[in-house]
Amino acid sequence: MSNPRLSQRAPLFAPTGSPPVEWRVSPSLTGYEAALAEMEARAQAIAAGEAPERVWLLEHPPLYTAGTSARPEELVEARFPVFRPGRGGRFTYHGPGQRVAYVMLDLKRRRPDVRAYVAALEGWLIEALKAFDVAGETRADRVGVWVVRPDKLGGPGGVAAEDKIAAIGVRVRRWATFHGVSLNVAPDLTHFSGIVPCGIAEAHYGVTSLADLGRSATLADVDKALRASFERTFGPATEVREAAVVSASA
Repeated sequence: MSNPRLSQRAPLFAPTGSPPVEWRVSPSLTGYEAALAEMEARAQAIAAGEAPERVWLLEHPPLYTAGTSARPEELVEARFPVFRPGRGGRFTYHGPGQRVAYVMLDLKRRRPDVRAYVAALEGWLIEALKAFDVAGETRADRVGVWVVRPDKLGGPGGVAAEDKIAAIGVRVRRWATFHGVSLNVAPDLTHFSGIVPCGIAEAHYGVTSLADLGRSATLADVDKALRASFERTFGPATEVREAAVVSASA
């Protein structure tokens, strides 16, 4: 089932003359709790008109996060720390080899429409995946970005097998966005087995990555594609240097 949001999506540009979005890339693993606190503080400042918008690209050490719709039985095995950050969605995994992008934008200035924002995030990821010859798609009844897998066993009635390559989980407060997206570049996919990812348990729906699909992309390659697609979707971005690395706790 295709997603009708994509046929309606449009760029979510800021008004003419707005400053570019800060584009920050952390070079080392970033502790989740420290990142969450910093992200929430920036979103609050954006809502108050006291800070520029920002996209923060990083990697986390292995962990699970539970969205507001997560069910207890979807945590199969707590192999890693579990956090409940208050974002939308169900359970997901973060870890090395996965590019997480926390997106902090001001929807008051862009468009105060959460559905349009989510559709723009989907479009951003799908366009970025084209750089690696990967056809990402969305589904009306399933969140995230999916890849059809004709090489895998399908479901009942000839339903095609599909794997998720990117997840989306957002929160909006006073029209400032935070949390964001995660794209599987080359994580350990067995780490997803401790949860029911996004609440989807059917055997013909799984998880994949660029490496699993035979693409040898690095995080730097993915960052380049994400930035080019972001600027086509949300407008100009300018790179900012890391003031202080928020390192992962031991």
